[in-house]
Amino acid sequence: MVPTVKPSTPASAPKPLVWVGLGLFLALLTGAALFAVLEGQSAARASLPVYGSIADFTLTNQDGAAVSLGCLRGHAWVADIIFTRCPGPCLGMTRLMKEIQQALPEASRARLVSLTTDPDFDSPPVLRTYAQRFGADPRRWMFLTGTKKQIAGLAIDSLKLTAIEKTPEERQSPDDLFVHSTLLVLVDKQARLRGIVETTGEGIVAGRVKARVVRSVNQLEREP
Repeated sequence: MVPTVKPSTPASAPKPLVWVGLGLFLALLTGAALFAVLEGQSAARASLPVYGSIADFTLTNQDGAAVSLGCLRGHAWVADIIFTRCPGPCLGMTRLMKEIQQALPEASRARLVSLTTDPDFDSPPVLRTYAQRFGADPRRWMFLTGTKKQIAGLAIDSLKLTAIEKTPEERQSPDDLFVHSTLLVLVDKQARLRGIVETTGEGIVAGRVKARVVRSVNQLEREP
């Protein structure tokens, strides 16, 4: 008896490699996009550190009005320390603050605060002229003066800024009066110090500093 041989079933045709490659590419692309979204959400959720609390103070702004800590509660704010006769970095710092003022959203309630190290010269009228020179919006940007003790209480004790008066022997010009910080500091709506940003030095780009500060201010404004 001759055995019956069943015809072999043809094997299914393999998928073209091009479709396999395209599917793999799309899967990788989707994964990369999802990772970028999750990474961005994680960065947005990352909280800025808390360095300390700001003690109460009362100083005088460029319009001669008293400004206390209570005036700034509920606002995120950026602060620096300068003096109007400064022959060094103060002009650059003030220009940077102007750019931050311009970059903040129109609806932002953030404030900018510039303290003077030179209250004997920087009276409210002098500060007002200086503020107008840089297009400071008085509703958003205040220049503060007071006694040296009052200024040191806010600048040094609370904001961790430095201001040291030079001796006559150390001065390189009549206006070379102080050594002071070139930092911008960030304060949240609960009057807590939340950020410290250097504005000068090797490798520091003003545009990147501005973007970092504006991004941090926006983050602080979103906090309760």
